[in-house]
Amino acid sequence: MISGGLGDIGQAICREFAGQGAAMAIGGLQSQDDARVFLDELKQSYGVSSHYTMVDVSDAVAVDQWLLEVEAHLGVPSLIISNAATVTQAAIHQMTADEWSRELRVNLDGSFYLTQKATKRMVELNLPGHVIFIGSWAAEAVHPTLPAYCVSKAGVRMLCKCMALELAPHHIMVNEIAPGYVEAGLSAEIWAKNPGLIDEAAKKVPVGKIMSATAVAQQVAHLCHPANEHITGSTLLIDGGLSLRAL
Repeated sequence: MISGGLGDIGQAICREFAGQGAAMAIGGLQSQDDARVFLDELKQSYGVSSHYTMVDVSDAVAVDQWLLEVEAHLGVPSLIISNAATVTQAAIHQMTADEWSRELRVNLDGSFYLTQKATKRMVELNLPGHVIFIGSWAAEAVHPTLPAYCVSKAGVRMLCKCMALELAPHHIMVNEIAPGYVEAGLSAEIWAKNPGLIDEAAKKVPVGKIMSATAVAQQVAHLCHPANEHITGSTLLIDGGLSLRAL
């Protein structure tokens, strides 16, 4: 079960898990028509069942309905990927109250609503599994034009730790993936319009290259492997050494 499943990273995660035979419950803000092409791809390329729901994760009631829909179509999910996020480029005094509120509601509240409700059902059925938060290295690195994003991702990191401790006795492992620069989403859009910027970004990364959405997806699958019975409450930082340097 993945929120924000039709974004660049979301689709990459879906493909990674579908390639391993997982049925996919996908949520997003796009219409059913927009989702149909991708669902057909999952069926034709991987032969797995998938189900799409148009849902705003910042709406707790909508998330409840999504979970009921998923259970009716595919069963109770045991792999929960909290991926939906939004980002606003604005300095502190440029950001509006609505922009600040929306970003925290989607990135932090949405992560809480999805994982709280999904894991409650898993506990009720004594179903082990994994929760992965798609966080960011921005949780601990100040980005002057992304204050709400930094704050929301810092909150997600602590939510991960709190949830991991509470769910450990139920054999539900809870972890965070924290990517650095990824050629996906808003960054990819900016770099596509200004090709020189991606070269400049790559120079800041010690390994000298920008991460792909597929690389992120592979690490999500790694943490969800059935053999992982001990990694919980951890942040897997995959930033190519970016956080070792000042911005």
